[in-house]
Amino acid sequence: MGTPGGDLIRVMAAGDRDAFARFYDRYAPLVFPFVLRIVRDRADAADVLQDVFWEAWRGAAAYDSARGTPEAWIITRARTRAIDRVRAVRRRGETFVAPVDEATVGAPTPPGGDAAVRAEERQLVASALAQLSQAQREIIELAYYSGLTQREIAERLEQPLGTVKTRIRLALARLREAVTPT
Repeated sequence: MGTPGGDLIRVMAAGDRDAFARFYDRYAPLVFPFVLRIVRDRADAADVLQDVFWEAWRGAAAYDSARGTPEAWIITRARTRAIDRVRAVRRRGETFVAPVDEATVGAPTPPGGDAAVRAEERQLVASALAQLSQAQREIIELAYYSGLTQREIAERLEQPLGTVKTRIRLALARLREAVTPT
């Protein structure tokens, strides 16, 4: 019999959601403060925490107890994701658009079963965008759909850069509220 955390990872690898919930409950209190010390923003730390545990769920089969404890495994993942977030935030100081994940660009679309989920997600995003002011929606569309930087948006719209940054920040906060389940 292995460690309790190692046993949870093994059962998670078999697709057991209850094991994942127990794993999360056991290690999230360890991971969150660690990530927060690196990213220094609670919202970013919460996003990184979610990414880390999603990655742990998907990569549970690759866990090798001979290479380290479950704590080391999850903290290593957390450190990597937290540093990635810090670098991405630093890059976004000038560019607003998130970097493209090359691994997913060429990935085939999952078969039909996920079409309904994707349609629901598209509807949720469209509904959330409709709740923004015209000015906020225009800036978000220029950033995400046209791939413009904040500076390029300011030049195109002939608005101060500070105004563009504020509208983006407020729009993203409203979008987050609109798509976050209550």
